[in-house]
Amino acid sequence: MAILAGVTLLWAFSFSLIGVYISGQVDSTFAVLTRITLALMVFAPMMRFRGLDWRLAAGLMAVGAVELGLMYVFFYQSFLWLSVPEVLLFTILTPVYIALLDDGLARRFNPRFLFVALGAVAGAAVIRYQPVSADYWRGFLIVQGANLCFAAGQVAYRRLAPGLPADVPLYALFGWFFAGAWPLALLLFFWLGDAGQLPSSATQWGVLAWLGLGASGLGYYAWNHGAARVDPGTLAVMNNALIPAGLAVNLLIWNRDADVVRLVAGAAIIALALLVNTLWARRGATQDAREAAASSTSS
Repeated sequence: MAILAGVTLLWAFSFSLIGVYISGQVDSTFAVLTRITLALMVFAPMMRFRGLDWRLAAGLMAVGAVELGLMYVFFYQSFLWLSVPEVLLFTILTPVYIALLDDGLARRFNPRFLFVALGAVAGAAVIRYQPVSADYWRGFLIVQGANLCFAAGQVAYRRLAPGLPADVPLYALFGWFFAGAWPLALLLFFWLGDAGQLPSSATQWGVLAWLGLGASGLGYYAWNHGAARVDPGTLAVMNNALIPAGLAVNLLIWNRDADVVRLVAGAAIIALALLVNTLWARRGATQDAREAAASSTSS
């Protein structure tokens, strides 16, 4: 858990750096390509090729393509429609998607997650109490696309991690994660990129360098390493720990004039929905334990 907490602090600055220096100024697909390229350059010299099962390498590449490549495409686009605090708040559904994906793989369904989703939508409406536009809800849905990709990648990596060779250090394998995301990022840049919106200042290049080497390279390596060492509940909680950390950084440093009252009110509604979800889940676990105890006693 300490690893996940450290990455949370590392990523807390990323939202604001993107929103202030990159979004709307630098082509989003180029920013994604640059981040993934720099991260791949860090791990490429350490990559293990010989003796590695190609199916394992393909699995790591597939996880990287979804969790990093597709997620970044949605993520950067969301800043064109939403403010940094809004993007942060709307990532709160990621733990719900993690649970839903786990349920789907186990072929079960829990209706409480629908309640949480509706609570998030209600919180989003409070944050924008004035008549909301189609662009605002478009941004909300784009963030959910990023959340789904990030959740799917984490769930897939947790299932893949037990099969990783114990005699090979993780840093020798993690290059495959970025190798899977890189072709997708390159394709999207050539398909959708705008060569007229490349970085034009040393600050923008510096931010991209930090995001690629620090937030992406070190951050995703440490996050996935930590995610494989904790239970799903802890992973879900740590996914949401980024929200208050990122909001604190943005409001204190870059966005001091934000309407804090509306942000807090909307966040409170979303948090309430998640609290009800947690209590509901705890009550169900207690009931299951009692039924199991009664069954063992009667037998």
